[in-house]
Amino acid sequence: MKKTLTIILVMLLPVLAWGQAQIHTKKMKISDFTQKITKVVLTGNEFFDMALQNEITMGWRISPYEFCTMEEFEEYRTSDEFYFLMSVNGRFRKDDIPTISYLTLVKGGKEAERGIDKMLEVVSMPVASAQSPSGREFVFLPALLEIIQNYTLASMENDMNAYGGLGTITKKIGKGSGFMVMFAEEDICPSVYEMEKIGFLDSEMYIIDEETVDSIVMERVEDALVGYVVAPSESIPGAVYYKMLINPGTYQLYYFAQDRVSRKDGAGFTPADIKKIHTAITRN
Repeated sequence: MKKTLTIILVMLLPVLAWGQAQIHTKKMKISDFTQKITKVVLTGNEFFDMALQNEITMGWRISPYEFCTMEEFEEYRTSDEFYFLMSVNGRFRKDDIPTISYLTLVKGGKEAERGIDKMLEVVSMPVASAQSPSGREFVFLPALLEIIQNYTLASMENDMNAYGGLGTITKKIGKGSGFMVMFAEEDICPSVYEMEKIGFLDSEMYIIDEETVDSIVMERVEDALVGYVVAPSESIPGAVYYKMLINPGTYQLYYFAQDRVSRKDGAGFTPADIKKIHTAITRN
């Protein structure tokens, strides 16, 4: 009932906005995004900043941009003339320390006087473990930046996307799509291997080594979908983590799920995830 009510309210927001000028939906608030400068905030981490600068230069296409330091961010963050793309470490209620690193796109404004968490968030893309990143984030960074851009444009068009999160822009996988689905061994929950033993994983779905998955991403293989898991370095039961399925050729997002680390399996694609993906591939 709560979910249904939320959907109804989101659908009514444009109507309410029409009747009451003081109500502004998220879609309306970010409608100026492509006309404003996006300031890409550098972290001070030489390796990450170098990679971020390179990928932004190569692939950022939806707004003018400038690179800036954290000191410059502090100076400009209260101005609504800018948007900011920055790396932040997220901590959930039960976490003692930050667990996940995100690339977050926020809009500047007076709200920033009360802290970064009060700024209007366009999207937060999970990137890596906050405490001990694996290095795979550098391989997937071009895809993650493209997903951020796709979601931002979709949010400017539709409030359902703007409020619904990254899962709203996932592409459908259809039978006959020709995709081979590749999962790194490290991204799979142990219980999935029981499915493999009974033949649930077939010629369209593979569990392979992490290095091969990463090479598929770097080579921009178009007929593949690859799994990427962003989880805390310590798999504490109940901790939040994310699972994605990405096309390396187009950088389109085909699967996105937020989950919690289970006591039995830790973090990774679960049997439920595999069944959903398998059904999508084999359905008529």
